[in-house]
Amino acid sequence: MRINYDLHDLQAFVAVAERASFRQAAADLFLSQSALSRRIDKLEESLGVKLFERTTRRVQLTNVGQTFLGNVRTALEGLEDAVLGVADLAAHRTGTVTFACVPSAVWHFLPEVLTAFSTRYPRIRVRIHDESAQDVLNLVLTGEADFGINFTGAENPEIVFEPIYVENYVLAMRHDHPLAGRKELGWKETVGERYISVAKSSGNRSVIDAALAGIEKHPLIFCEVNHVSGVLALVEAGMGVAAVPGLSVLPGRQDSIVGVPLVNPTISRTLGLISKRTHSMPPAARTLFGMLSDALMKPGRAAPGAPAA
Repeated sequence: MRINYDLHDLQAFVAVAERASFRQAAADLFLSQSALSRRIDKLEESLGVKLFERTTRRVQLTNVGQTFLGNVRTALEGLEDAVLGVADLAAHRTGTVTFACVPSAVWHFLPEVLTAFSTRYPRIRVRIHDESAQDVLNLVLTGEADFGINFTGAENPEIVFEPIYVENYVLAMRHDHPLAGRKELGWKETVGERYISVAKSSGNRSVIDAALAGIEKHPLIFCEVNHVSGVLALVEAGMGVAAVPGLSVLPGRQDSIVGVPLVNPTISRTLGLISKRTHSMPPAARTLFGMLSDALMKPGRAAPGAPAA
């Protein structure tokens, strides 16, 4: 069946059915009775059925019209819910924001901004994927995450990378380690240490391996773990030392693990807000992204030397 009627015709039908009067329905809809009659005629003609029994004294639904009324009411209510739902999303009253980030960012960059966002928009649910750098990048590229905080992606033409923080790598060790009191350590000074490291597939490992490629003597790795959190657990247990990003040492471990800056060479990574160039963020996600950008990219917040996006 070809649909030759519109929303106004359905609203006119419901008004007549509920009031059992063309005159009253026309007044409520601010229409002339003739205009209202034309809408009902158009609807009946399009459907090929008679919806009303009309006499000079009363208007009554036919059996088909009674059934149709229930269906139309359901359809109009569903349409209204859909429209209101879109309005709620646009006004940040409901919805979900999904983003991805490397684990250290959760502790250092998110609490203050997420608290402000949640206070302002209490019905918006936030879903955070704290994953490895490659997983964060993939989640943003596939659209599963609206945006991310990551230290990889700047080289990808599909990604917009806005630097927010430059962090140096440190040597993580127990607080009672003989080198724990040093202000800095050259890589060559640590060659004899038992190194614990993330696996070669890790973004952190790639950063370190690339920076040390020209050094004659490399630290020997005797144990590999997939995630920095696992590396630090083994360091805390006294199994060895590890080269890790400075931010990863701080959360809750100040009394047990020390991070001494590594130099000659100094190795750093740049964390940034990443988004897919062709992805249009939902309103709530765009607002949270803007709040993070404003908070994290304030003058003086990013360490010197952050590259331009």
